[in-house]
Amino acid sequence: MYSLPGATMSAAPARVISSSSSSFVEPLLLAAASPAAAAAANSHHQVRQRGHLVRTLAASSSSNTLLRSDFDLQEGLTTDVKRMLRQRSGGGREMLVTIDNLKRLCIDHYFEEEIEGAMATAACTGLLHSDDLFDATLAFRLLREAGHDVSAKDDVLRRFIDGVSGDFKISLSNDVRGLLSLHDMSHLDVGGEAALLHRAKEFSSRHLASAVRYLDDPSLAEYVRQSLDHPYHLSLTQYKARHHLRYLQSLPCSCRVDAAVERLAVAEFQLNKSLHQREMREIKRWWMDLGLAEEIPVVRDQVMKWYMWSMAALQGSSFSRYRVEITKIISLVYVVDDIFDLVGTLEELSAFTEAVKMWDTVAADSLPSCMRSCYKALHTVTNEIAEIAHKEHGSDPINRLRKAWAVLFDGFMVEARWLATDQVPMAEDYLRNGVITSGVPLTFLHIFSMLGYDDDRSTEEEEEAIIDHMPSIISCPAKILRLWDDMGSAEDEAQEGFDGSYRDFYLMENPSRSPGEAEAHMRSLIMREWVELNRECFCRRTFPSDIAQVCLNTVRMVSVMYSYNKEQRLPVLEDYATMMLVV
Repeated sequence: MYSLPGATMSAAPARVISSSSSSFVEPLLLAAASPAAAAAANSHHQVRQRGHLVRTLAASSSSNTLLRSDFDLQEGLTTDVKRMLRQRSGGGREMLVTIDNLKRLCIDHYFEEEIEGAMATAACTGLLHSDDLFDATLAFRLLREAGHDVSAKDDVLRRFIDGVSGDFKISLSNDVRGLLSLHDMSHLDVGGEAALLHRAKEFSSRHLASAVRYLDDPSLAEYVRQSLDHPYHLSLTQYKARHHLRYLQSLPCSCRVDAAVERLAVAEFQLNKSLHQREMREIKRWWMDLGLAEEIPVVRDQVMKWYMWSMAALQGSSFSRYRVEITKIISLVYVVDDIFDLVGTLEELSAFTEAVKMWDTVAADSLPSCMRSCYKALHTVTNEIAEIAHKEHGSDPINRLRKAWAVLFDGFMVEARWLATDQVPMAEDYLRNGVITSGVPLTFLHIFSMLGYDDDRSTEEEEEAIIDHMPSIISCPAKILRLWDDMGSAEDEAQEGFDGSYRDFYLMENPSRSPGEAEAHMRSLIMREWVELNRECFCRRTFPSDIAQVCLNTVRMVSVMYSYNKEQRLPVLEDYATMMLVV
């Protein structure tokens, strides 16, 4: 680190959720906060028992007629789709297209055994070597997503490259379906394929952009635009699902998917929307009862945005209770951030940090009132989550969770000391600490505990792993969030002071570079983290699939939270909130 006289830096940059232009938030909150509903308090044991969990939830109150009817409809439709899958169990293009539609519509979790069996058949793996661009690229993407060892070059793309020019064959430029599939697979780099997949992305993007101008079918043209603007692998699956369903419903009857698939997708969406509205009401009540927004006027009050992170990360009816609990954790990360940034003196913040490390409410008695209230809330919520993990999985994660809070507070203290002493960190030091203060590691550890993931590392090793040996499935999303946030596409919440960022410190270290070059460098770092995350989720597969999906979903939400348009608004976030929460 080095000192720069006169430079200041906010003690804690924005955390797990950005929150700038929020004019759309309050109307949606009002829409979501009408009559009180029974708490959405069911949890996840096994993914394949989701129907049972929804039935239990639906039976919890006589006012839940809609939830019960949604479940009954889903149960019947699931049976119909399973029957259809058995009829297509031989594999081949028809089966792969069906599996792809189930995944794109976010209803594949009902059919995990059937999909796993189909993907292992020779008919499916054989399509990798097809001379049809659509068949080969679709088989590659689905097999890679399922963890099969497949090579983009050796198994798929070399047949479609012109031996003279080295580019993709020009005859492929009119194959819109094949180009869409090629574009989808181009984002699945797991290392060693970057150059080839970049060429695939560039070729497919160029010709799809051209095709939009002459396509006769307006629905297909809009679908192509959506695919270019929001690539499948990089985008929120729930957001893409609604657009995919809309496109399927626009097709002639002879081209549409099985009616039971469409109806199941609609029923799933309606059920999830009902649950999201209930959860939002419960969280809003909890936040209002907590009273921190009134006690600490400078604290951010953005319950909907906090909830939307949980809604994106933990998808599906079986995670209803978890979404509520994790939103509480996210909100408290924000409160702590604001206390460090705008309220506490360095001495008070140091005492606050020591109290958290002691994990005893008595230790907070000497703190200022706002810190005592915050400490009591985070202590209570964390212990409640540990109790959930104990009841459902027999584990006792409290030591790991309390240490995660201690590590987060230590990270905030590092930033507070930088600010208090006018020190400017090296960009890499800032980024390393920013991974911690993003709140992602803390939030993920709470999610992992509720999902039942535990390991046998000792307490000391756990703390060391969080700081120095963080697994890539945690560090990659955290680093991507920090870099996206720090690119500064819009001012965040008009908070006081100067928000130090990786870009600022990178430019100080590299004065010959322009802001545009700094941003290009940051984007390259983001893509590097994506490749590492892909490798972890699709090749190493160290963690269970539920955890991998949580991490992928979180990363996909990052760009939604930080992609401001010229009017300094977040159009995709607004569309997503309306789609998933508004009646």
